[in-house]
Amino acid sequence: MRITNLTTANSIIGSIDSLSSQQSTLQAEVASGQKVTNPDDNPTGFNTALNLQEDLSQVTQYASNASQALTVAQASSSGLQSLNSISDRAGQLATLGTGTLGASAMQSYGAEVDQLIQQAVQAGNTSFNGAYLYGGTADGSPPFSTTTNASGQITGVTYNGNASQTNIPLSSSTTVAPTTDGTTNAGIATFINNLISLRDALNSGSTTAVSATQSGLTTGEDLITSAIASNGGAQTMIQAAQADQTSKTQSLQSDLSSIVDADLPTTTVQLSQTQTAYQAALQSAVSTMQLSILNYIH
Repeated sequence: MRITNLTTANSIIGSIDSLSSQQSTLQAEVASGQKVTNPDDNPTGFNTALNLQEDLSQVTQYASNASQALTVAQASSSGLQSLNSISDRAGQLATLGTGTLGASAMQSYGAEVDQLIQQAVQAGNTSFNGAYLYGGTADGSPPFSTTTNASGQITGVTYNGNASQTNIPLSSSTTVAPTTDGTTNAGIATFINNLISLRDALNSGSTTAVSATQSGLTTGEDLITSAIASNGGAQTMIQAAQADQTSKTQSLQSDLSSIVDADLPTTTVQLSQTQTAYQAALQSAVSTMQLSILNYIH
């Protein structure tokens, strides 16, 4: 009889220990909201969670890259749109300058083109977040330098950037260049120099000289239009990548949550049940221990 009581007591003590451990585990899950916090909780799940977290970190970095690339592309687009407006007006003035005009009217148009030249240089030297947009990877200094005459009038423009582009990763297999390429940048310098030729032709009063500038102005307009189209394509690519990144982030977070997140309503019920069982086991232990002592007394 004593052996039976001792076995029963040991069994109850084992149950108490087990219930105490379960209670601690469930309390930790309720407190943290997670059911997997270390390898012992679920070795396979823990390793899977680590891999998912690594994937999520990579997607988060790509999303940050995409956001940066989009803002740069949008800033670049703004400058290109300014150059396009300048090109449109220059084309109009060149057409007017080939008509029957007096010297005064042509010089008035020449003065307007002089203002367009200054605006074009300013647009070409646009910077964003401390980096110049139209100098390739040589973005630490203004890409377009000017020469001026004694009166301060711009007489020539030189491109000082390079032909390289910064490529920003959007995924493990995709990159995007949010700024213009070297050919476009050098073409902007040529475009501004053609504006200078137009100004000088208008100031000279020669319709023949004005007409001679139109071909170069058309080439410059085509270059800028093409750059705007390329920029739009880059923005579309970035936005598509962002949509994909958002989808992947949601999927990874869902997978990670299914592994590590506790089902709080269920866990709370289990904790309550375990606490009840634990208290019952304690009461049973007290009763059993008292009986065991009486057996020894009698």
